[in-house]
Amino acid sequence: MDSKNYTEVLIDGRIYTLGGAEDESYLQRVASYINEKHSQLKKRDGFLKQSGDYQSVMVELNIADDYFKAKEEVDKLKEQKNELEKEAYSLRHELVTTQMKLEKALRQQEEAEKKKG
Repeated sequence: MDSKNYTEVLIDGRIYTLGGAEDESYLQRVASYINEKHSQLKKRDGFLKQSGDYQSVMVELNIADDYFKAKEEVDKLKEQKNELEKEAYSLRHELVTTQMKLEKALRQQEEAEKKKG
């Protein structure tokens, strides 16, 4: 059974204890990502004048936006991968068919040469 890892992280100036199956470095990376989102939004005019709830929701929306954009890119890449796999299968099939035709033609040529000779 997987053990749960705990680590303290600093998010937007507050210390939180995170726990999960992931290792400490991963949890720190997640916290760093969230901090970067906070930092980006704080640079926007008027952001800090909004309520804490509003600020939190804006961070959440930005993270969700990143997630959906990344998911869309992954879906596109999976589709491209599937198309390339289909194309590779088709090319392999064509190669095998061509090799079989070549072998047949070489056998026929060999047989024809034997009949002549």
